[in-house]
Amino acid sequence: ADVSVEVATVDHTLQKVRRKYHHTRHCRKRRSPKKRFEELWSGLWTYPYLVVVVVTAVVFAVVVTVWALLWVFTCRESNNGVYFAGMIRVANEEFIPEYRHADSTEFLSLAKKIELVLSNVYKGSSVAKLYKQAVISDLSNNNLGGVLVHFWMVFEVPQLKSPAVREEWVGAILRDSVLTSLQNRTSVGYLLDLPVDIESILINAAQRSDYTSTSSGSECLDKPYAPLPGTSVPLELDPPGGGVSCHIKLTSAPGSVVRLTISSFLIQPSDCVGDALTVYDSLLPMSARTLRAWSGTCSMSDLLSTNALCKCSFSGADDVCVSACSSHVETQEGAGYTGHIYSPFHPSLLPTKCICTWLFGTPSPSLGVSLKFHNYVLRPKDPNAHCTHGWWKVNDHMFCGSYVGYSTVFRISHPSPEVEFRCSSRQAQMPFQAAYGSYNLSQPCDQGHFLCSTGFCVERHQRCDGLDDCQDESDEHFCCTASCGGPSPPHPLYVCDGHSDCSNGRDELNCTQGTLRWDCVGTCILKKNARCDGVPDCQDRSDEEDCGCGLPSPVRKVGSFSNLDRIVGGSNSLEGEWPWQVGLLFSGNLYCGASVLSADWLISAAHCFSKERLADPRSWRAHLGMLTRGEARHVAEIQHVVVHEFYDASTFDYDVALLRLRRPWPASLAPLVQPVCLPTPSFTPGPLRPCWVTGWGYRSEGGSKGGSKVLPAVLQKAQVSLLSPSECKKRFHPVTARMLCAGVPSGAQDACNGDSGGPLACQASAGGRWFLMGIVSWGSGCGRPRLPGVYTRVSKLTSWIHQHIT
Repeated sequence: ADVSVEVATVDHTLQKVRRKYHHTRHCRKRRSPKKRFEELWSGLWTYPYLVVVVVTAVVFAVVVTVWALLWVFTCRESNNGVYFAGMIRVANEEFIPEYRHADSTEFLSLAKKIELVLSNVYKGSSVAKLYKQAVISDLSNNNLGGVLVHFWMVFEVPQLKSPAVREEWVGAILRDSVLTSLQNRTSVGYLLDLPVDIESILINAAQRSDYTSTSSGSECLDKPYAPLPGTSVPLELDPPGGGVSCHIKLTSAPGSVVRLTISSFLIQPSDCVGDALTVYDSLLPMSARTLRAWSGTCSMSDLLSTNALCKCSFSGADDVCVSACSSHVETQEGAGYTGHIYSPFHPSLLPTKCICTWLFGTPSPSLGVSLKFHNYVLRPKDPNAHCTHGWWKVNDHMFCGSYVGYSTVFRISHPSPEVEFRCSSRQAQMPFQAAYGSYNLSQPCDQGHFLCSTGFCVERHQRCDGLDDCQDESDEHFCCTASCGGPSPPHPLYVCDGHSDCSNGRDELNCTQGTLRWDCVGTCILKKNARCDGVPDCQDRSDEEDCGCGLPSPVRKVGSFSNLDRIVGGSNSLEGEWPWQVGLLFSGNLYCGASVLSADWLISAAHCFSKERLADPRSWRAHLGMLTRGEARHVAEIQHVVVHEFYDASTFDYDVALLRLRRPWPASLAPLVQPVCLPTPSFTPGPLRPCWVTGWGYRSEGGSKGGSKVLPAVLQKAQVSLLSPSECKKRFHPVTARMLCAGVPSGAQDACNGDSGGPLACQASAGGRWFLMGIVSWGSGCGRPRLPGVYTRVSKLTSWIHQHIT
C-alpha cells in the first residue's frame, strides 16, 4: 500500500530540468556571484549535461589517438637498423702491441681517427641521410704491413628504402673514394687523408645479433694471443645456453698464421638447428671470409688463417690462408711411385690463397711424370669457367682440379715439367696428396692392358665385363652388343634381364651363375638384381632385409587427363601411386622435389641447397603424401641438410643431398607415404621395364605455356627410357659415372624446372618393387628432341647414402 509507481520519459525528465534551471535563473535575482557559480556548476553536472561532457571527452581522445597513429604509420616511416661488417688495411701505420687492447689510449686514439674518416666519407655520399655511425671493433697486425682494421657500420634505413643500402654499394663508396687517388699502379690510395689498400676493402652485410654479441661487453667473448710462432694456446669453451653466441678472437705474432686444431667438438642433437661452429679468416663474422662451418658432429681438421688472426663463432661461416711452397723433385726409372707431393699445410684444410711450384726431373728424356691423386682429378681448363677447387699450370697448359670419390692418374708427357698450383676457392677445401713416379712416354700401359680415362691401366679382359674397373666406367663404354657369337660371353648388361637378346637364348641361360651381383655375408651368389626380389637367395636372407619399400597402392585418380594437364608429356598421377614423392617448399614456395628413404631421411639434389641462403634447413618444409599442391598429408621440418662433399656446382657431379627430418613421419600415413627402394651398385632394370619421372615442375621449357607461367596443381608423371652410358656421352659433355640419361627420342616426355631433386623410379621386374634409379639433376632445356634429361645415378652413391642414414 505504501508503494507508488511513476513512469517517466526522457522528454518529461528534460522538462523538469528546464523548469528547475529557468526558476533558478529568473526568480532569484538577488543572489551573490559566488552562490550563482555554485548553482550553475551543480546544474551542469545533472544527468543530460554529464552525458554531453563525457561524449565530448571521448570524441576528443579518439581524434587525438587516430591522428597519432596516422602520423606513426602513414606520415612517418619506421626506421630499421642495417648493419655491415668491414675490413680495411691502413698502410702507413705501424702496429704496436697496445692496439690489441680496445681500452688502451693508443687504440682509442687511432680508432677515433678512423671512425671520423669513415663518417666523413659516408656523410658526403648518396647515403648520408641514412648513415648513423662507424665503430672500430679490432686493430690487428697482418703479414702485408700496416694495421688491419675491423669495423662495424650502422645505418638507419626506412623500410621503404631498405633495398637502397646493400653491401655492394656500401663497399663501392669506400673503393671509389680510394680509386681516384691511386697512382703508379699501386694498390694503396687515400681515403680522405688515410692511406688505405684498396684490395683490402671488404664489406659484408651482417645481423644485429652479430653486432651486439661481438662488442666488448659481450658475456661470451675471449681474445687469446700467441706471442711466438709455434706457441700452443689451449682453448676450452662450454658456451652457456639461452641462445648466447660465443666468440673467440685468435691472434698471433706478425709474420705468422693461426692454425686452429679441433680435437673435440660436439653439439648435442636437439631442435636448435642454429647451433653451429664457424671459423672466419677475420675478427668479425664476415660471410666472405668463412673458413669452415659445422653443425652437429664434424670430422676433425686443422684450419689456417690468411694472417695472424682468426675468429671462432658459434653461429656463422668464413674463408682461408696465404702460403707459399716449392720444391725440386727427382723421379726414378722403373721404380713405380717413389714419393709424394702435398697440398699446402697438409693435412690441414686447403687455404683460399696459396701458391706451390714443383720442378720435376726424370733420369731419361724418354720418361714422363706420373701423378697418382687420391680423390682428386685434373681436367683441361674451360676458358669460360672458373677453377673452384684449384688452378693448375703444367708447362703453360691450364688445368682445373676437382674432388672425386676415387683415385686418378695424371700423366705429364715431358721429362722435366714445371707444375704450379694455386688455391682458388672462396672457402677452405679438403687437402690433397699425390704419389709421383715416371712412365714410358711411348707406352703408358704395359702390353695387354687398357688405358682408362682415369689414367689407370687395367687388363684387357676386364674391358666390357660389366664391372667398373676404371672407377669411371670408361672400360664399359661402347660395349652395347649382346656378343651372341664367339668365345666371349654376352655383355652383363644383357644377361638375365628377362629379354632374349640372342637368337639361341644364350644371354638368358644359367641366370643364377652369371656375373657377380650380390654379396651375402660370408658367401657370394651369382644373380642379377637379387636385392628385394622376393626370393631369399642368401642363407641368412640378407638380400631380403629392409625391403619395406617400393610397393605403391594407387587408390584414386584426380581430374581427367587433357593436354592442359601435361608437364612435358606428363599426366596426372593417382593418389598413392608415388608414395615416396616429396615436395620441398622454401619460404613457402614449392622449390624442389625429394624422395622418402626412411622415416627420418629424404634424398634430393645438391643444387637445390647450393646457395648460402638455401642451405639453412629452417627455411624448408617437406610436404609428404601430397598429390595436389597445398594438400599434403604431413608437413615436416628439416633438421639437417647433408650435401655431398664432392658436389661440383659447375658440372653437377655428385648432385645429391640428404635431408634429415626433425621428427619421423607417422607410420599411420602408410600407404600414402612410403620409402622408395635404394638400388645396389650393380642394379640394372630390364630394357622392357618402365621408368617414370614425377614432379610438380613446369610444363614446358622456360616455365611458360600460352605466354603465362603456370605450375600444375596435381603431381605429374612421365614415362622415359634409360640410355646407355655411351649414348649419354654422345648427347652431352661432360657426363660422369655419377650421371645417367633418360628420355624419349622426340623429347615429348621429360623433366623440367621445378622437378629438381625428384625421383626417377624404375621397376626391376614386372609387378616388382620400384627402385630410385635417378634424381632429377640437369639438362639442355626441357623436352628437346634427342636431348634427354640428365639424372644423378643413385646406384653409384648408395655406399655414401648408407654411411649417413644408418
